[in-house]
Amino acid sequence: MQRWGREEYLMDKRAIRMLVLLMAIGAFLYFALSMNKGETSTGVGEKMVDFNLEDINGKNVRLSDFKGKIVVLNFFATWCGPCVDEAPELEAFEQEYGKDTKLLIIDLGETRDRVKKFVKEHNTTSAYLFDYNMEVKEQYRVTGQPETFVIDQKGIVREHYSGPLTKEDLYSMVKKYE
Repeated sequence: MQRWGREEYLMDKRAIRMLVLLMAIGAFLYFALSMNKGETSTGVGEKMVDFNLEDINGKNVRLSDFKGKIVVLNFFATWCGPCVDEAPELEAFEQEYGKDTKLLIIDLGETRDRVKKFVKEHNTTSAYLFDYNMEVKEQYRVTGQPETFVIDQKGIVREHYSGPLTKEDLYSMVKKYE
């Protein structure tokens, strides 16, 4: 039986540390690269990523259809308490400022029937769009809901807010870009 000396032990310990470090770097790179999957994403100060989603009536709506207008994107789900609390504020904002600003509420992965029921119960006239496969959510780096983006007339994302907003909060964000 061969005994290891102190030098062999230290070399073995260094090799293990190096291996662990290389594995950690590899894991980090794998996750960092797999998060993007070659898709573009949008953050504040960047050009919007266009999308084409169905509305509550099955009509296709493109974000680029509203170029030249300020657009508010709100990511939403009917099971989200803060989203439900925020809905009357969004409706009030749209009623007051809708001729100058387009509000698009993007539902994250729910059925059309569920959202239609919500719209009827809350008597809302807002435009609800369906992100069934969560592609738009990923393009805009949405991590929860509600999350709101303000896009200026040139298609640049100017604001990104996580959490519920009041009508006044939203107006304060939008008026900077009128």
